[in-house]
Amino acid sequence: MLKNIDPALNADVLHALRSMGHGDTLVISDTNFPSDAIARKTTLGTLLRIDNVSAARAVEAVLSVLPLDTPLQPSAGRMEVMGAPDEVLPVQQEVQAVIDRTEGKSAPMYGIERFKFYEEAKKAYCVITTGETRFYGCFLFTKGVIPPKT
Repeated sequence: MLKNIDPALNADVLHALRSMGHGDTLVISDTNFPSDAIARKTTLGTLLRIDNVSAARAVEAVLSVLPLDTPLQPSAGRMEVMGAPDEVLPVQQEVQAVIDRTEGKSAPMYGIERFKFYEEAKKAYCVITTGETRFYGCFLFTKGVIPPKT
């Protein structure tokens, strides 16, 4: 265990998050997402895992150390429900609550059509799969910056 590091974050995930640069994206996926196949096409090239937790719990762990990009560009996306793109499912509402709490303000996610999400995921730095079993528990995050201390 490390002080002030969420215990859900394993060494591989921490290394990937630290290695990412400003503007890099990462996917946090549910158990139904083709995580391994997509992960092979990412920059990292291998699948990362935060097993046995919900998507919201994994997002909470990741956002405890990862800054989101500024509001000047969307920094948190969710896979849209097919046939109902404006519907926000409970799993997505839970993740939205984590984002808002972490950011200290409302930071609405944008929707990404399912097949467009797959294409964007292939361009990501990495994919982290979770134990989330609910449908549409797939999210895309853009890394921001930590400003210098003045």
